[in-house]
Amino acid sequence: MSETLEAETVILAIGQQADLSFLKPEDGIEITSQGALSAETLTVTPKGPLRSIPAAIREANPGDTVHITAGVYPGNLLLDKRITLEGEGTAVVHGDGYGSVITVTADGCVIRGLILEHSGPMLVSEDSGILLKSNHNRIEHNQLRDVLFGIYLFHSEDNIVADNFICGRPWLDPGERGSGIHIWNSLGNTILRNVITLARDGMYLQNSSRRLIVGNRVYDLRYGLHYMFSDDNRFEENRFYDNVAGAAIMYSHRIQFRRNAFVRNRGFSSFGILFQDSSDCLAEENTIVDNAVGIFMEALRDSVFRRNILGANDLAMQIFSSATGDTFRDNNFAANLSPIEVIGRRTDVRWDGNYWSDYSGYDLNSDGIGDVPHRIQNVFQHLEGNYPRVRIYLFSPAAQALAASERAFPVIERSREFDHAPLMHPVRVPVLEADRGTPRRRSWGLASSAALVSGSLLLAAWGARR
Repeated sequence: MSETLEAETVILAIGQQADLSFLKPEDGIEITSQGALSAETLTVTPKGPLRSIPAAIREANPGDTVHITAGVYPGNLLLDKRITLEGEGTAVVHGDGYGSVITVTADGCVIRGLILEHSGPMLVSEDSGILLKSNHNRIEHNQLRDVLFGIYLFHSEDNIVADNFICGRPWLDPGERGSGIHIWNSLGNTILRNVITLARDGMYLQNSSRRLIVGNRVYDLRYGLHYMFSDDNRFEENRFYDNVAGAAIMYSHRIQFRRNAFVRNRGFSSFGILFQDSSDCLAEENTIVDNAVGIFMEALRDSVFRRNILGANDLAMQIFSSATGDTFRDNNFAANLSPIEVIGRRTDVRWDGNYWSDYSGYDLNSDGIGDVPHRIQNVFQHLEGNYPRVRIYLFSPAAQALAASERAFPVIERSREFDHAPLMHPVRVPVLEADRGTPRRRSWGLASSAALVSGSLLLAAWGARR
């Protein structure tokens, strides 16, 4: 499995700056510049000689900046030449109520510091706050509200979308809304530190590969992140909470996700992370806490889960027998109501040394590894896999008596899921701080299962402070 993406080139308009210090050499992103040698600034003000943004765009030359002061400016905009639109204070572009508020057809444009509102209502027309149909643009520090889609990348490559706030239309049913950031048939885009809420999906990617998604915060919608037929993508240090599903990875391969938080994703058929018919994925150092189901795996193949925290979920893992060749190594499982539900007779998942808070074995040689294999699923949970409604009785005296009796006098075929090298102590895992600002990392050493659950529940609580 490749640990890096292919090299990308991001072209920025001359004279513009962005904080890209978080990028690492292994990200393979090269920053270059292009632009006119003598760019000018045209200022649009409600009471000035230049009051119309479309007029300023017509007057501007490629490479110029249109500076927009505070005020409300009606009408949709078309950027058909390489310019910068820059808002000051509360500069509001109020759309016509049909189509997209801003449509970009020229390469290398910058849209910064604007409030965009009142797009059209048509999903089939991609009505958006910003509709990109060109390459090498930068969209940053904007507020988008009352928009169907937030930012729509339509066959648009090598753009940077950073530090935007996107709020959909809460009065619509979720299925009638567009996505916060919708990426279709586009390669090599970088999505950074955006806040997205009340859309259909936070970030939706279809047929879009080589994508870097870092530091976004997504809540109160259907799927926080939704991949469809999008290979070779990486997402890191994002927060997904209070959604139907934190992330849905479907028909996509070689997806890498690290140090993300999937917290309190609950509802009918809800998951922290859902995998459907995907392969060669890597999940590392993620926090999956207080979800209805932590991880759902159907037809997931040859993927690796290591150094993740799964805590306080109703069901830590729901795994279909169609999931093959997957490995769980050095993960922490703590205080989940049920550790696993297998759909089908068994899986071939390899459990290669994980920490289980309910492990009751011993370690005579003090090497940190339990001397007795850990059976992951007890008899009552095995029945639950075929009869989900019995979960309501999971911790009842009758259920505990059944489990104890089965251990003493086995008469029912039990789970074949074993961790043959269970860890006696939790694994040290770096996690996101439990705040809602810029993601930061710290080392969280957990001395006991109680400390693990306590820390996990703190993470589950940070969404409530909004």
